[in-house]
Amino acid sequence: MSRAVPASAPGGTAKPLQIVARVHAFPPEHNAGAEHMLVSMLRPLVDRGHDVTVWLSRYGKAHTEYEYRGIKVIPLESRLDFPSAVRRADVLLAHLETVPSTASLARGYGKRLVVLCHNTHRPTFRDAAAGGTALAVYNSQWMQAEAELFFAEYPKSIRPEASLIVRPPVFADEYATKPGKAITLVNCNSEKGGKVLAALAERMPDQQFLAVRGAYGQQILPELPNVEIIEHIDGQQMQKKVYARTRILLMPSSYESWGRVGCEALASGIPVVAHPTPGLTESLGEAGIFVDRADIDGYEAVLRKLATPAEYRLASKRAKARSAELDPTDDLRGWCRAVESLAV
Repeated sequence: MSRAVPASAPGGTAKPLQIVARVHAFPPEHNAGAEHMLVSMLRPLVDRGHDVTVWLSRYGKAHTEYEYRGIKVIPLESRLDFPSAVRRADVLLAHLETVPSTASLARGYGKRLVVLCHNTHRPTFRDAAAGGTALAVYNSQWMQAEAELFFAEYPKSIRPEASLIVRPPVFADEYATKPGKAITLVNCNSEKGGKVLAALAERMPDQQFLAVRGAYGQQILPELPNVEIIEHIDGQQMQKKVYARTRILLMPSSYESWGRVGCEALASGIPVVAHPTPGLTESLGEAGIFVDRADIDGYEAVLRKLATPAEYRLASKRAKARSAELDPTDDLRGWCRAVESLAV
């Protein structure tokens, strides 16, 4: 089993902390990039001996408490005493829609709040500013720059006390495999590129395509003989069910603050063909092959060029090199120390 932080990583506190996270949904039922970023950030805190509990704010399929990768998860239907957990907590954590309500409880009980920011939309920064946030976590340098522009409009007294960049951690050995034959899109809604996949599959009947149903958004799933549809799956199954069958990953997204799935694919040396959002150009770096999402001819030309062995080998080599550059060890060590320092 892969460790989230090396065994040699020093602990930051003398006693285990009670770390309580409040989120709307969680794996294995809900598998989006934000949730798996959270999972990969909570795992090292568990490894360092802290008591980590995730409380869900929406009803889902789970009715009883369960464990996911060492993290205790409490469904809304199972227990309704979240305020009691807040009272006992050393540190609170929230993201997305749960920030305002969790911030209110943090203020009421005098608890330290960590907010994970997954996008650069104004409500994300506004919520982080309004809650007396002790630590705001950004997933990229460009997001931090956008946050600074936003907070420049606000008094210093209501900005987050501190900030930290943690790139969505991908443990490469949990995703690396021998690539397959398909051209793949993960989450086939329109904004992620569902129409691009459909257009390419229609143009290229000689190529095999894989369409993975996403966690959100109306899915565009073409009924074509060269398109296989995979239902929404737990992130722990991506290595075997997706990347082992993928030769090229498509990411023609209209917006990505980072693009975790692309970094997962890089671990196997799978080339990623993407729309040049600020997040994707930062995350994929020199390994990314960038084509505007409106340029279907351009996407087709790149895919056909990657069909040649020499071009594919070069793109695959760049992908693996970028995956190595994104090793999360240092980011996670800094993250753990930042959380532990809040309880000192």
